[in-house]
Amino acid sequence: MNLAGMPSTPAELASAGEALPKQRVLVGLDGFVDTILHVVDKRESATKYTRMLKMASFADRIRAAAGLSANFEFVPQMTKLGGNGPIMANALASYGTQVTYIGNLGAPNIHPIFNDFSRGTNVCSLAEPGYTDAIEFEDGKLMCGKHASLKEITWETLIRCMPLEQLTARFSESSLIALVNWTMIPYMEGIFRKILTEVAPRLTGQKRWMFFDLADPAKRNREDIARVLKTIAKFQKYFRVILGLNLQESRQIGAVLGLKPPNDKTAGVTAHAARILEKLKIETVVIHPTHFAAAADASGATHEDGPFTPAPKITTGAGDHFNAGFCIGRLMGCDLSGSLRIGVATSGFYVRQARSPSLEDAKRFLGKRWEKAA
Repeated sequence: MNLAGMPSTPAELASAGEALPKQRVLVGLDGFVDTILHVVDKRESATKYTRMLKMASFADRIRAAAGLSANFEFVPQMTKLGGNGPIMANALASYGTQVTYIGNLGAPNIHPIFNDFSRGTNVCSLAEPGYTDAIEFEDGKLMCGKHASLKEITWETLIRCMPLEQLTARFSESSLIALVNWTMIPYMEGIFRKILTEVAPRLTGQKRWMFFDLADPAKRNREDIARVLKTIAKFQKYFRVILGLNLQESRQIGAVLGLKPPNDKTAGVTAHAARILEKLKIETVVIHPTHFAAAADASGATHEDGPFTPAPKITTGAGDHFNAGFCIGRLMGCDLSGSLRIGVATSGFYVRQARSPSLEDAKRFLGKRWEKAA
């Protein structure tokens, strides 16, 4: 895909250097310390090994050990800030927006992994972070989480950290609010309901963008998912609601809504986004598989191919970077195609470089053919 032949998005980004620093965004509510791990396939020496590249190989090794036992060696690649919220917020901050972050970044003191992040954003920490071992393969990843501290994220804890008047002011001044990781936060839906009754009715002026990412709801039952979808739909009265999904999440949500699962082709996924939009009656639905992304809003439905690479430096956080880039496009007034292009470029840069792109990084990346962007 040659983005150099599509000048609108780079041109829009060229003028964003002055606009984005004026945009305030509010993001929450999780927070994790992520350790990225590779699995050893064969250990050749104390310093040399071959990596297990495919998830199926790992599964086969586990299957063969059923009823017996097995030993797996994991090699840490990096330890970094994690959680859907901090990763998305960090990417938004890298584009120059003014970020306020509410979540579990450490208590009573900020965990050191978030020190740089907290210096660049306005943070309100609710509790200790969770911890995730992210076991990465070339074709996917396993997220092994320790979530005990997430049960401390409640409306009462939130209001102690940021009183209602201050919270309402943060909502009021923000062009985008992103509330992510409903699946792992047991009391998140209660927070949603309180925002709907205590904060949203007090807002004035134009509707703000409101982004939701449920974050792999497979472990939640259908009744819970159906209920939260109805709650999210209620936000459309006060906000311009975006629901972000990866391909598997879109199938899970579709099943709850009574929709047939899409295949993994662009036409099927694009149509699926439109059907979810019709069911929920919100502003935008966006679905991001690994090779492309699709979205639907009142203007219609479309897709954009992505800069897929078979050998990423990192995959944990790729979806959160897509979400950040897509929301940047929405903040800038881009159409669906433009927003999708910024989304896939943001993710594409991140998986290649293992860092969030700056505005200049994104402009350069968008100006190249994808195959030359590695």
